[in-house]
Parts: sequence; C-alpha cells; structure tokens
Amino acid sequence: MPLQEGDNVIGRRCVGTSINTPIESGDMSMDRRHCIINIKRNKQGKLVYTLRDAPSLTGTFLMNEILGDKDRVRIEDGAIVTIGATTFILHAAEQE
Repeated sequence: MPLQEGDNVIGRRCVGTSINTPIESGDMSMDRRHCIINIKRNKQGKLVYTLRDAPSLTGTFLMNEILGDKDRVRIEDGAIVTIGATTFILHAAEQE
C-alpha cells in the first residue's frame, strides 16, 4: 500500500468509512481507523516516518511492543507493525 507525505490513516476497509490507506481484511480485531503513519521530510530532505495509534480498541504494536495512547514513535525501513491480528512491514521509499 503506497503511503504519501502527511498522515496516512490505516485500518480495515469498510463501506462508509473514508480512510486513505484501507486494508482488505476479514480481521474484525482491526479497527476501521486503527493507526496513523505520518511522513514528513526533515531539514536534509530525508523522509521521516512516525507511527501512532488512532486510537484503536486492540492497540498498535511495533516489534511486539504496544504503543501507549499518546506515543509517537519514529519507525524505519523494515519496522514490523501489528494491528489486530494483521502484521505488516514498512518498506520505506527510495530516497532521491
């Protein structure tokens, strides 16, 4: 799923819920708005990825560690994120 600069709301695809990064899934433990990955450029022009919970009912996990309600965690290429019973790996964009 391609991500764009700014907030990328990630969750279970459901008719009537508008999010920019829906996941086709029957995983009912994944919220429709589960987590957010923010992408911005630092002063050197490098992309910086930050993960936070949306908040969700079952929590967002980074490398099997649950994020707190207010946590905003910087993530790198290869980060393993679990939302509900679904796990995905961040593949960061090639830097120009």
